Amino acid sequence: MMDHRNSSTVTDFIIMGFEQSSPSTKALLFTLFLILYGLAMAMNGLIILITWTDPRLNSPMYFFLGHLSFLDVCFITTTIPQMLIHLVVKNHTVSFASCMTQMYLVFFVGMAECILLAFMAYDRYVAICHPLNYVQIMSRQVCVRLVGTAWVFGLINGIFLEYMSIRNPFCRDNHVENFFCEAPIVIALTCGDPQFSMKVIFADAVVVLLSPMVLIVISYAHILASILGRASSSSGRGKTFSTCASHLTVVIFFYTSAMFSYMNPRSTHGPDKDKPFSLLYTVITPMCNPIIYSFRNKEMKGTMVRALGRTSLS
Repeated sequence: MMDHRNSSTVTDFIIMGFEQSSPSTKALLFTLFLILYGLAMAMNGLIILITWTDPRLNSPMYFFLGHLSFLDVCFITTTIPQMLIHLVVKNHTVSFASCMTQMYLVFFVGMAECILLAFMAYDRYVAICHPLNYVQIMSRQVCVRLVGTAWVFGLINGIFLEYMSIRNPFCRDNHVENFFCEAPIVIALTCGDPQFSMKVIFADAVVVLLSPMVLIVISYAHILASILGRASSSSGRGKTFSTCASHLTVVIFFYTSAMFSYMNPRSTHGPDKDKPFSLLYTVITPMCNPIIYSFRNKEMKGTMVRALGRTSLS
């Protein structure tokens, strides 16, 4: 029986990304993703700045939103800069350590964002269904603990998933058929039978993705029942629905793409199927989050306009 401990021959990986694309297509993709990256960094950075410094946005909803934007900045910075470099250079080789680090950061930030989105849904539930006790239930101390829980769980769970990803040595092909080191694709390159690691990651994804989603569904079911049961005006209902719709849109984008990447059998995957969903949850969603929240929130739009106005004047 072969000793897998001494059979690892892979010291680096080749990120295929958009290698098969023509030079003109690569130039177009580089320009597009550079613009998207710049917009995402600018808008998320502005949300972080105003939610953490403007006293008029001193509420749990904006506290969570600031941390969501920070996670989005971490998410896109983990993947897009490397992709941009690989679109203009011929050498797409990354070291083993760099690939494993990128995988861990995607695990870490992705898990933290899943949990944070669930806490944001709970915040909306308390605000709408228990408005008189909102300040006591969602105190500053509670909000800090909830955000800390999301970060710590992402940190610990990321370490566990990273271990499951590299528990077998790598001695097969070192070509990664995506634009970053995505775990399911990298695990398929390990020696022996990678199915156990994939099953563990699948089970973990079921818990990490579906558990927060259950909390989100329950929260919004109570919110919907509360709104429809009140004798409020149509304008008041519309404002409440608008606030919730922003969060639900983000949840649908993020969870749908993440579930496809980590909860589907590998037999249903392929480069043409993986890349669009990977782009959706690592690039498009972090860029859309600030647009969705700012465009559907008058208070946020007003604060952003004032912040931009002060910047232009200075």
